[in-house]
Amino acid sequence: MAVCWTTSAQQVTPLYPGVAPGSESWTWNEAENNDNFFRTRVVYNVSRPTITAYLPNPWSANGTAVVIFPGGGFHTLSIDSEGIDVARWLNERGVAAFVVKYRLVHSLTEDPVKELVGKMSVPGKMDADNEPVIPLAIQDGRTAIAWVRSHAKELNVNPSRIGIMGFSAGGTVATACLYNYNAENRPDFAAPIYPYIRPQAKGTAAADAPPVFIVAATDDQLGLAPHSVQLYSDWISNKHEAELHMYGNGGHGFGMRVQDIPTDTWIDRFGDWLLMRGLLKPSDPNHWMNKFTPQQLIRMKKEGDERTRNDWANLSRFAADNKKVAAPAAGENRVVFMGNSITEGWGNLDPDFFKGKPYINRGISGQTTPQMLLRFHQDVIALQPKVVVILAGTNDIAGNTGPTTLEQIMDNLTAMAELAQSHGIKVVLSSVVPAFDYPWRPGLQPAEKIFKLNQMIRSWADQHQCVYVDYFSAMADERKGLRAGLGDDGVHPNLAGYRIMEPLVEKAISQALKK
Repeated sequence: MAVCWTTSAQQVTPLYPGVAPGSESWTWNEAENNDNFFRTRVVYNVSRPTITAYLPNPWSANGTAVVIFPGGGFHTLSIDSEGIDVARWLNERGVAAFVVKYRLVHSLTEDPVKELVGKMSVPGKMDADNEPVIPLAIQDGRTAIAWVRSHAKELNVNPSRIGIMGFSAGGTVATACLYNYNAENRPDFAAPIYPYIRPQAKGTAAADAPPVFIVAATDDQLGLAPHSVQLYSDWISNKHEAELHMYGNGGHGFGMRVQDIPTDTWIDRFGDWLLMRGLLKPSDPNHWMNKFTPQQLIRMKKEGDERTRNDWANLSRFAADNKKVAAPAAGENRVVFMGNSITEGWGNLDPDFFKGKPYINRGISGQTTPQMLLRFHQDVIALQPKVVVILAGTNDIAGNTGPTTLEQIMDNLTAMAELAQSHGIKVVLSSVVPAFDYPWRPGLQPAEKIFKLNQMIRSWADQHQCVYVDYFSAMADERKGLRAGLGDDGVHPNLAGYRIMEPLVEKAISQALKK
């Protein structure tokens, strides 16, 4: 099969090696329209069906895949809100997504939506035009599932975790794939979204029929809400697994559109469903997420969200521990390590580095510099160290607490340093550890930003009597990312990484104490 890559690194592949079987005489070319009654970009005149892969960052990929069939009445494809936007949402959760452009009715003008709406006003016209094309679209759907399964290894997909999602007419394709499948094109789960279910495309659900997640709105303008209810009833009456979300309002075709109504969050419910089924857990049994049940993961997320609302800087994290810290003994060279998960993980992965030394670890995973600044007095100054080692900034670049600039990150770092100096505490400013990409926020291209931020940190440290410790140069590869063997996810050091950092910071602490 011919394979090419677009500028945004999505893999686009024809579904068939040559002309698609059944449409050999189709000579028209695929086109797009942005100015139409639907007020969204649509694709039309698809004669050569394709599948476009949207793959998550390899560090965050969990092995689950969803093949997506956008809707559009078999005349168009709502390629964004029912295709690409869904794929990107899935990618952020580690799920591989594949948007299918299946074959459509030939549009005779450059406004396929106007043609479609016109046909809908003529009884029987739309169904007559769709009739010969729907079997071809369903064939494309089954071929797409089989293609993903046959390429699972190279796509980093688990061949037993390939699901489908279809919207409206795409829901016709998706529900048809729930029947009469074989081992190659069987979906492992399905999500028909306000589907149009044609009796001709239905069959008898097999004993191993996959679980389904169904969404629709009661006020669907096309009157399709009963289709979803019937599918749900069929599934549970045959003792198959099903979940139905029927919203009172939302109409037809809401997809990923934001309307400020409950249907805006339907895809979050799909995420909950995937999580409860274990489909957001990595296929690797040794991954940390697999140590927890879905309920435990949900509880952890709720606790994190609650803490963010009520204790944004996580001031409570070390409050009790700080009360137990006695005043420094005479001659004690106490050092506080202030930072994020890299600092916190340091104490977990190499506790011997801290054992028997006047070192206090105050790292909190996920934190950004404004959060650290808020807790700096209680977690550093109040402990009366002689030296503070500040390692922060990467989570700011990742946008953990919202968009920020390098200058704003420096403002927070320098504010912490100045607070320490005003209390007679020597400061060691650390370079940010190299990272080529963030597993939890793929595609941000942080490497160059980290490099520039480190230059700013070094310059400020040189001008303000601080010691700069350069982890970056000792740990970066040719891409300015974390060198292979020094971390398991490209961001956080492993034990080998910390063993490189330790003599560097020990030397920096010694230099600070002499200042």
